[in-house]
Amino acid sequence: MLNLNLDGKTAFITGSTAGIGYAIAKGLAEQGARVILNGRSADKVHSAVESLQAEVTSAEITGIPADLGTAEGCAQAAKAAGNVDIFIHNAGIYQMADFFEADDEVWEKHWSINVMAGVRLARALTPGMVEREWGRVIFLASESAFNIPADMIHYGVTKTADVALARGLAKRLAGTNATVNSLLPGPTISDGFEELFAAEAERTGKSMDELGREFIKAARPSSILQRAASVEEVANMAVYLSSEAASATTGASVRVDGGVVDSL
Repeated sequence: MLNLNLDGKTAFITGSTAGIGYAIAKGLAEQGARVILNGRSADKVHSAVESLQAEVTSAEITGIPADLGTAEGCAQAAKAAGNVDIFIHNAGIYQMADFFEADDEVWEKHWSINVMAGVRLARALTPGMVEREWGRVIFLASESAFNIPADMIHYGVTKTADVALARGLAKRLAGTNATVNSLLPGPTISDGFEELFAAEAERTGKSMDELGREFIKAARPSSILQRAASVEEVANMAVYLSSEAASATTGASVRVDGGVVDSL
């Protein structure tokens, strides 16, 4: 029987003050989990905690402001989070830059946040899961992990690393009842997408859904869905992977990409 009830579980979601991370946090809270939000700005974290508490009044919501782009920030976040049952590394950055113009600073910034923050936090948080004999770890990767974008090679490489990290850590935790997976969204109408296309929306008067469809047609023609996903659609899969119902799914790269990746 499918059971997504997460009563008594504590979930820590990085980069969760908006977008996909916030949608995941809301989904987990609705299933009974105690949720810990995270963002770089204390004001944004406080605001997100208040918003989510208003949306899911029965849930216990707290927040941890921390810059996960540094080892010190990760250590601070891990200590504040304490014992968690579910760890979802959603925090990530991306920027369009040609390979020959993306300098070391661009690569190192993407690597620190998209990959090393996940490494550092998983290293700190998963031993407790092993000890308690239950845990869920999810790394938010992307269809770009397999479909490397020519205008964001640095980003694609970090997302490929996230997939490899999830697979390797799943093997390391074999037999512990702590599962590790990567989640691969395709283009999604998140706050980042809206920010990227804000000027275009103002210029043309088109909705984000319309702009999403145009982007898919132009940049992701292999899409079967032929539209951008909503943050809720991505969150639904994350909530499932966090539950007891997904107990036999580990070491997997789970796609929520609308069929963009053209493989069997």
